[in-house]
Amino acid sequence: MIDGPYFVLIVAGVLGTGVVAGVFCGFSTFVMRGLAALPPAQGVAAMNAINVSAVTPAFMLVFAGTAVLCAMIAVVTFVLWPDEGKVELLLGSALFLFGSFGLTLVANVPRNDALARVEPGTPEAAAYWPTYVREWTMWNHVRTVASAAAAVVYLLALS
Repeated sequence: MIDGPYFVLIVAGVLGTGVVAGVFCGFSTFVMRGLAALPPAQGVAAMNAINVSAVTPAFMLVFAGTAVLCAMIAVVTFVLWPDEGKVELLLGSALFLFGSFGLTLVANVPRNDALARVEPGTPEAAAYWPTYVREWTMWNHVRTVASAAAAVVYLLALS
């Protein structure tokens, strides 16, 4: 059984990946639906405001901190190569680092940046808004599943 500081590290990884999954799930299931129901000018303005306010120390500590925890779990797993849970620990780390954190950088952030460049009341914004909502939400679903799967796989490593 995994114990000691390694156990604490993995439990922190479970909590971090689970919290991030919850945040992303909330966005996918009701925030984006609510924003999509608004007229494009209001939806664009609201999402741009959300994107600016999301980059808070609290959220970044949870999101980036979880990525650091997952990287630490992967490194410690490679160094210790435990008899139990190694596949699960490496898989959980990969799920979060690539399927959540990495995907954020290559799929969601570029869309946020593109949305920030359009003026809310313009025809350009109205044309881009439905595409943004559809694509951003699709990638957010993937981030949600990857984060939740990472938490589950880490839990399996502890059993």
